[in-house]
Amino acid sequence: MHMTQRDGALDLLKWLALLSMVLDHLRYVGYSVDILYVPGRLAFPWFCLAMAANLARPRAVTTDGQWRYLGWLLLFSAISEIPYRMYIPDPNTLNVLPTLVLGLLVARGWQQETLQSRLLAVGALTLAALFPERLMFGFFGVLLPLVMLLVIKRPWYFSLLPGLVCLAANQWEVLYDSARFGNRAAILGITTCLIAPLAGLLLLRHAGRLKPPPPMRRWAYALYPAHFLLLLALREVLA
Repeated sequence: MHMTQRDGALDLLKWLALLSMVLDHLRYVGYSVDILYVPGRLAFPWFCLAMAANLARPRAVTTDGQWRYLGWLLLFSAISEIPYRMYIPDPNTLNVLPTLVLGLLVARGWQQETLQSRLLAVGALTLAALFPERLMFGFFGVLLPLVMLLVIKRPWYFSLLPGLVCLAANQWEVLYDSARFGNRAAILGITTCLIAPLAGLLLLRHAGRLKPPPPMRRWAYALYPAHFLLLLALREVLA
């Protein structure tokens, strides 16, 4: 798959992932809209796929751009934690950005053969294994960017592997038990987890002919904490 300097399909994937995340978090505004759990299952695998696409660029291994990427993720991981806890009722995990930070370190450790990268990857895997209950999407969520990187240039049927990892990251046992009792959101959630990587890969490969959306640059990191504050304000208005 050819990745250009400014890939319109990649920007489209990021915007759709952001939209999916907002739809998922609308479940906590105050109304019973559990069905929004289903499109919300697209957000995390698509953000992981966007990360893998950035790493797959030829220049990613030879520049320090990905270290800046890591720095921005770390900064907004800290900034986002307060609005995340203000909006999500009784959260039992950190916000999603620490999971992406660890996932980036693991993927870079696989991609780069330097001792520093390998040690950071081992450290990230160790943290994910020791504290999976504190990470959104847990240990398998940390693995997902690497799995996406491994299949991003392979035939479409390899996307089954990240689909299974995505399902494991989404507490598949809870989903499976609910699906056994006919819960529609759980059944559709399982299906969405399995096909999300394939849908994202097809979008990256075939959406280049569409009119590209506005590019997501560094300002887009602020959208994550900002959307929690906006939804919090909406909940207060509707209360």
